[in-house]
Amino acid sequence: MNLQLLQTKGFASDNWSGVSPEVMEALQLANQLHHPSYGENDPMMQQAEKRFQEVFEADCKVFFVYNGTGANVLAVQHMLKSWQAVVAPHSAHLNEDEGGAPEKFTGGKILTVDCPDGKIRPDQVVPFLNSIGFQHHVQPKLISISQVTEMGTLYSLQEIKALTDYAHEHGMYLHMDGARIANAAVALDVSFSEMVSQTGVDVLSFGGTKNGLMFGEAVVFLKPELAEGFEYNRKQGMQLASKLRFITAQFLTYLEDDLWKRNATQANAMARLLADELQQIEGIKLSRAVEANGVFALMPEKLIPQLQKEYFFHIWNESQNEVRLMCSFDTTAEDVHGFVAAAKRLLK
Repeated sequence: MNLQLLQTKGFASDNWSGVSPEVMEALQLANQLHHPSYGENDPMMQQAEKRFQEVFEADCKVFFVYNGTGANVLAVQHMLKSWQAVVAPHSAHLNEDEGGAPEKFTGGKILTVDCPDGKIRPDQVVPFLNSIGFQHHVQPKLISISQVTEMGTLYSLQEIKALTDYAHEHGMYLHMDGARIANAAVALDVSFSEMVSQTGVDVLSFGGTKNGLMFGEAVVFLKPELAEGFEYNRKQGMQLASKLRFITAQFLTYLEDDLWKRNATQANAMARLLADELQQIEGIKLSRAVEANGVFALMPEKLIPQLQKEYFFHIWNESQNEVRLMCSFDTTAEDVHGFVAAAKRLLK
């Protein structure tokens, strides 16, 4: 087979990266024997759930799915009735990048808030509470946050706790989209338990694909009673893998010996290096603080398409010539220096 490969690594998305060698090895091992399907009576499935319970220091219930959209949509669907709504930042992946799947599968509504830094605050939820008990209005039931946010920002532990407390005080739940949860934990220097279990999060979409897995995410219910019946929602939502071991094997390896932390540490460090180097280039300006593995920058309009030909990346805000540069677990200092050198050459 003659594979046509890109000549350089880009900075378009951490989804563009490959698979951690350790994870690839786990997939090869999982491929060697016949194994129970659908996770039923599956010792690997049981081992994976136990590992999650150890990591989160909670009697959580874990369900593995194919992808992040499946994790987010099914988590929200399970927590809502069709006449209820989720409150989220307008920029949330749940709102802007799920192709309308939340509305289709939940039958409910997303109530959005304009959050310039990607983070929602309790006071921004207040206006929606006026609808509670009024039969003509959709009923807010769930607050959804992303950690890391789509703007590359992080919620502090105190901010998460304030939101969960507020949600629970008003009979609501809190969902966390953790597509880049490993990058957040590394950046904040905290454990998953400290960031999720101890802050009161109710349900988590635990991501791995952006940090070295081939495919697969997990829906984690921090309170077991909230998970009742989710296996049926997962099946109806077409997210139950028949050969589930190829997902659980990856997560077992991912959570072993802190592979998740090593990968995220590398991605975050390369983003910091990239930001430091770009700041030295006249004509390029960082537009947002670098808190995890994403770098946002303003570039001259003519430079962008020329630079994209050598190192692909996405334009974030066309009106401002703002671009987003994502670093991955396999991004190297050489990749960063190559990108910076190309930018300098093209600017001359």
